[in-house]
Amino acid sequence: MWTPSPSRRVVSSAPATLLLRLLLLAGAADAAPPLVGVSPQDEAYFATQVIACRDGSGSFPRSRLNDGYCDCADGTDEPGTSACPEGKFYCRNIGDTPRLLFSSYVNDKICDCCDGSDEYESGIHCQNTCRNRKDIDEADDGGGELSVTRLDATNEFTIKHTNINKDLIQKLRGLRIALVIELGLVVCIFAFCVARRHTGTRRRQHILKR
Repeated sequence: MWTPSPSRRVVSSAPATLLLRLLLLAGAADAAPPLVGVSPQDEAYFATQVIACRDGSGSFPRSRLNDGYCDCADGTDEPGTSACPEGKFYCRNIGDTPRLLFSSYVNDKICDCCDGSDEYESGIHCQNTCRNRKDIDEADDGGGELSVTRLDATNEFTIKHTNINKDLIQKLRGLRIALVIELGLVVCIFAFCVARRHTGTRRRQHILKR
């Protein structure tokens, strides 16, 4: 019975090992890097193996997405890191309002996203402070009666304020009329006095001529 030599065994197992490594590399190449800082609407844009910079300056392989090195001037390749000054980080804030952050806010040990997703590698723990939209709607419904009460109070105050203004306007008009009448009386008295003085002067001159 023929028995293969040890050297032939090693040689025969080498192609299998190489094939296994190639399969692992292929699997790693197909595995998607984490889409940290990417909005759901842009996930399809980053699905290809070669991704173009949005400003048209070039492209980069998908393996360089969020690798901490800026390949695109506009930060297309680094949505989840602070490597690019022009980069933007997308806070998903599930249940609340999403928002965009400047890349300099990422992993700066300050929780800027209400879900804390901007501090995924800073070593600090961010509490999720996002408010669920359902809770907000229920809070709004519960406060409906209070809102109506405040609205009624505001309307009442507005009506009173309007009435006060109308009274002031009427009083000012009456005061203006009174001032005009008084001024007219003063003018009449002054004119009467001047006319009387002039009449007295003419009488004295007539007496002296006699």
